[in-house]
Amino acid sequence: MPSLLVIDDDRAVLHLVARAFAEQDVEILTAHTSEEGLALAQERGPDVVLLDIMLPGVSGFDLIEELRRGEPRLPVIFITARDDSETAIGAMKRGAYDYLVKPLDVGRLRELVRQAMETRRIMSIPVGIAAEDVGDDESEGSLLVGCSPQMLEVYKAIGRVSNQDVTVLIRGESGTGKELVARAIHLHSARADKPFLAVNCAALPEALLESELFGHEKGAFTGAESRHIGKFEQLTGGTIFLDEIGDMSPLVQSKVLRLLQEQKFERVGGSQTIQTDVRIIAATNRDLQKMVQKDAYRSDLYYRLNGVTIEIPPLRERGEDLVLLIENFLGKYRRRMKREGIEGIAPEAVEILKRYRWPGNVRELESVVRLAVMNATGPVIVPACLPDDLRNGDAEGDGSGNGSMRDDLLGFVQRRLQAGTENLYAESLELMERCLLSRVLQTTSGNQSHAAKILGITRGSLRNKIRSLGISIEQVVNVEGDGE
Repeated sequence: MPSLLVIDDDRAVLHLVARAFAEQDVEILTAHTSEEGLALAQERGPDVVLLDIMLPGVSGFDLIEELRRGEPRLPVIFITARDDSETAIGAMKRGAYDYLVKPLDVGRLRELVRQAMETRRIMSIPVGIAAEDVGDDESEGSLLVGCSPQMLEVYKAIGRVSNQDVTVLIRGESGTGKELVARAIHLHSARADKPFLAVNCAALPEALLESELFGHEKGAFTGAESRHIGKFEQLTGGTIFLDEIGDMSPLVQSKVLRLLQEQKFERVGGSQTIQTDVRIIAATNRDLQKMVQKDAYRSDLYYRLNGVTIEIPPLRERGEDLVLLIENFLGKYRRRMKREGIEGIAPEAVEILKRYRWPGNVRELESVVRLAVMNATGPVIVPACLPDDLRNGDAEGDGSGNGSMRDDLLGFVQRRLQAGTENLYAESLELMERCLLSRVLQTTSGNQSHAAKILGITRGSLRNKIRSLGISIEQVVNVEGDGE
């Protein structure tokens, strides 16, 4: 029978708790002082502790450290008469499972104790993924993790192109790790001792991007009070990574094309031709070929970029790489957040992570693991530490036609905001488009002609979108065949 230890000097509270669980299969242990409660906890090993903050002698805030020192898996729920920010913050900083405000709500009390006992049960099971130590921050920045066949192809491609001083185009969905691949190419090249810089072309307006890349002369435009040296000039001998190159304006595209062809350019507002020596690695999550067909992207720049291409697979296609990535991020944030006491992730939480389809790919996985480490109240990360939409299964089918599109998007946006992002608009649009196409294809049982008619686009456009977004029709409609 599970046991609940109540440590409170208020006999009315002890009586209320006893009555609340009188008809439930829970053993109630009571103590009036900190010393008595600690001795009882050490002797009986309760499953959950209800602990008053304001105790005579040693306070509840001090006692929790003693209780958790003996049993770090022990969920402690604070009881307090003060409903203020300092009390709440102080309780959670000390690793409390949660806290309740007097007078106690019996329904809330029962539910919270039930959840805490379930958490204790899960934490008593051997972890599904153990936390491992990772290297220092310098090595983390260049770390590519995974041993799936798809990632092995990526590694081989990096090896083939790194020492060849050619332009490389990296393609893949948002969050797949395109910048990590670019850094790996640079670190394995003859330019490794020179600078590497990443520029997000979608994050800057046209005029600012042109100035950042090529520099400007004094007086070139309003506010240009002095000469500015651009990145291509600063990085002579090094490598520049142009992320989201599909979002460049036609003007900047033309100047980048000339740089690729001649390694020459002029600053904005200048006439002097500047010679540089910089390697360009570009990346995009957009279908540049389709943009060329619509005259939305320069064909000559596309063909120049598309000579050497590396495709990064989405996380949902990388099999057991998911576990390797979780282990890496768990070790990384356990150390960064000084949570070395975290031993790993419970099997039930691991299953939730495996079921989810990760529309935000590796970047989203990293933010979820970071959030879980922050939410952990004991040495094991349990399902309650994960975002609600993952636990409730609302986003389980991202990209496969299941779940609520609204909940999928809201959950995704919330995690990206918590993690910090610089490209949320483009990532959210991509997720909405993937969800929309998946829902329509599911409705038409995979009939692409019918789906294209519903969407108001050509069948060829639909095919291109299915390919660029990585949608699997078999998974969407759960049938064999290609949906023709």
